[in-house]
Amino acid sequence: MFSLQVPLGTWQVRRREWKLKLIAELESRIRAEPIPLPADPLELQSLEYRPVRVHGYFDHSKELYMMPRTLVDPAREAREAGRLSSSAESGAYVITPFHCTELGITILVNRGFVPRRKVNPETRLKGQVEGELDLVGAVRLTETRKPFVPENLPERNQWHYRDLAAMAKHTGAEPILIDADFRSTVAGGPIGGQTRVSLRNEHLQYILTWYGLCAATSYLWYQKFLRRTPGI
Repeated sequence: MFSLQVPLGTWQVRRREWKLKLIAELESRIRAEPIPLPADPLELQSLEYRPVRVHGYFDHSKELYMMPRTLVDPAREAREAGRLSSSAESGAYVITPFHCTELGITILVNRGFVPRRKVNPETRLKGQVEGELDLVGAVRLTETRKPFVPENLPERNQWHYRDLAAMAKHTGAEPILIDADFRSTVAGGPIGGQTRVSLRNEHLQYILTWYGLCAATSYLWYQKFLRRTPGI
């Protein structure tokens, strides 16, 4: 057992270093200068979190709602770090088809967060942007449903995770989604900039577990065999 614990702990150290480097790379990518949205969807597979530029107009009649969601607010999150509860208001992300006039395709845009009382578009008519505009957003890829996350219910327009194929089928758009940046925010509309770089990083916990087991095993082995040995 002892022979396995040390290599496993060391492996987790290396995995943690790799994960921290990956997170840093993704955070750097999201701060990069935006590029035009590639015409080939296959190119997007290597561009998650990369800002892209599009030009076109929204189709507000086919909004989707991802919920429950809370507002990404780094200042509030820093204030509440370590607390057992949060003051964050629950709401939804508004996903809206966006026709890219230059590319001739319709994609999906996460316009951002609205509180629960503003999910109904009739409560935020001033925020329903009309006409053509330029938009910058971060590329987001499809995701699989995580344990304990409810199934999406397209027939009720209730979405709990990004299933781009299903969302595209529901709206008639391409399975391409971007998170609009904060500059897209308009008075009365969703709050943009809701991209959170999120990767599971539990390697420190595993490191402590394996090295802790190694230390405990060594102590028990010493107590049982070495401490009772005459002359030691």
